Amino acid sequence: MTKIDPTARIEDGAVIGDGVSIGPYCVIGPNVTIGSGTKLVSHVNVAGHTTLGAECVVHPFASLGAPPQDLGYRDEPTKLEIGNACVIRESVTMNVGTVKGGGITRVGSRGFFMAYSHVGHDCVVGDNAIFANSATLGGHCEIGDFVYFGGLSAAHQFVRIGSQVMIGGVSGVRHDVIPYGLANGQVAHLTGLNVVGMRRRGFTHKRLQVVREFYQKLFHGGGIFAERLEALRPMADADPAIAEILTFIGGGVKRPLCMAHNNPNKSTERSNLNPP
Repeated sequence: MTKIDPTARIEDGAVIGDGVSIGPYCVIGPNVTIGSGTKLVSHVNVAGHTTLGAECVVHPFASLGAPPQDLGYRDEPTKLEIGNACVIRESVTMNVGTVKGGGITRVGSRGFFMAYSHVGHDCVVGDNAIFANSATLGGHCEIGDFVYFGGLSAAHQFVRIGSQVMIGGVSGVRHDVIPYGLANGQVAHLTGLNVVGMRRRGFTHKRLQVVREFYQKLFHGGGIFAERLEALRPMADADPAIAEILTFIGGGVKRPLCMAHNNPNKSTERSNLNPP
């Protein structure tokens, strides 16, 4: 049964699914669709051409579908699409896209967006993402599945973050981060592999050893990086994760690749490789 608080304002044209709960003082625009079973706790603003999936929970003062923070935006009917079962905490902001960026911002399912986190215009965020407090994406970012952003971290516009990456807190990400990478620092650099996350996704110790060997050779081997990359391409057959990393590297256009420091002993993933 749909429940709508009498203080909420829902404009004509909005589509409200079965079993939706809309709490006090929420404002829903005329071009909004809210999926079944979703709950807006209170004081939530959903504007623009926004689709909010089923079974989501949105907490007070979140703003979804507001105009992009882009000086070239001219009130075009661009979109925001949010998947199912997302938890969106207090004061989170997600903006619609821009015409020049493809016209749509997409956020996957089962995401957990903590207070004050921000998804900028034209971003694509995968499934099962976790954004800690005040994590921020500039426009046009591409974020893979199972990515974790630490608190107060920020990604520059057009940055790509591969799947199963962990970004440390208070990190500024200027460059593309390979899948399964662990990145940290005021100007973020690779510090190893996200071994904890890989284990949670079912990687065996043997697979971890294979991917780690590839990582060490690629980022800490001798000679020129481009030559090492070419020499290691046959390792794509050794593990699907290696093939994914190589494909990701080959797809870079806007930003250079996030690199590791030269000293492999600084890699923070080494201690994580020990069996639990």
